[in-house]
Amino acid sequence: MAKAKRYRLAEIVERFGGELVGDGHIPISGVATLESATREQIAFLAHGKYRKQLEATEAGAVILGHSDRGLTDIPRIACDDPYLFFAKVSALFNPPVAPKSGVHPAATIEDGTQVPASASIGAGAYIGRGVSLGNGVVIGPGCCLGDGVVIGADSRLHARVTIYAGCRLGKRVEVHSGVVIGADGFGLAMEQGRWRKIPQVGNVIIGDDVEIGANSCIDRGALDDTVVEEGVKIDNLVQIGHNVRIGAHTAIAGCTGIAGSTRIGQYCKIGGAASIVGHLDIADHVIILAAAVVTKSIRKPGTYSGHPAEDSRDWALHTANLRRLSAGRGLPQNMNNRLSLREKKA
Repeated sequence: MAKAKRYRLAEIVERFGGELVGDGHIPISGVATLESATREQIAFLAHGKYRKQLEATEAGAVILGHSDRGLTDIPRIACDDPYLFFAKVSALFNPPVAPKSGVHPAATIEDGTQVPASASIGAGAYIGRGVSLGNGVVIGPGCCLGDGVVIGADSRLHARVTIYAGCRLGKRVEVHSGVVIGADGFGLAMEQGRWRKIPQVGNVIIGDDVEIGANSCIDRGALDDTVVEEGVKIDNLVQIGHNVRIGAHTAIAGCTGIAGSTRIGQYCKIGGAASIVGHLDIADHVIILAAAVVTKSIRKPGTYSGHPAEDSRDWALHTANLRRLSAGRGLPQNMNNRLSLREKKA
């Protein structure tokens, strides 16, 4: 294993900005948590509940917010967003490993597919007819690409990804193991007591710089395409139904289910295990908290939670009222007044 590259703390500030406080000559060779860091590692403080760990840390340096710069004498970098700054430093010390280009002898490539010299095709991969691969594409072991699939430059499929025929991925897309893109949507019609399958003839279109977590599934459209716009980040075990459209730079946490024909806006944040029923519209800049069940369209930005999902402040108020009622205390007068005011505004 190659020896880790070292950077002086001052060099890190030169690269990423921030305010250097203390000795800028100390060498840094890696990143770690406050609890586990050693003298040649840099850690970060992004939440007040970890200040006790800051007092006990053995880190050589720490990244923290401007308001916390006086909490320690350790050499430090003060910045606006410690978590984002740490992400950049972590990427500096953990660059992606470039796979060896070429086609493994155990891979199968059908006629009509040209593999760029810069691409890497792993053992057991199957590439169908007429597939288009961009420069620097990596297809991991055991992947299966149907006929006519398009994958943009510098995208990476980890092991055992399946992409059905006709689907298109943009540039710099990362797809983790077990993902299925383009399986049939759940389209059925009842006929005389039996289900009749509705052909799913749309495709899946994935924009640039999208990441899809392990074992997630994105169904192809019934007629129109299922679309995931640029910069979307999808966690593990997410189900996206047919004809869904997800706006640019939205982030979706694990175990979320999105039913068919729902349109989700840009820059949304959807918490883990959220459920969104079909044929809804979600506005831009909406936050849906974990385990919320969305049964109606959300027309304005804000934070939503509960079952069914509603504005998180309303949900907290209703929950508090129910607890008081179950305890036999009734509603306090100020809560009655607040409910009346909200009803009038509605």
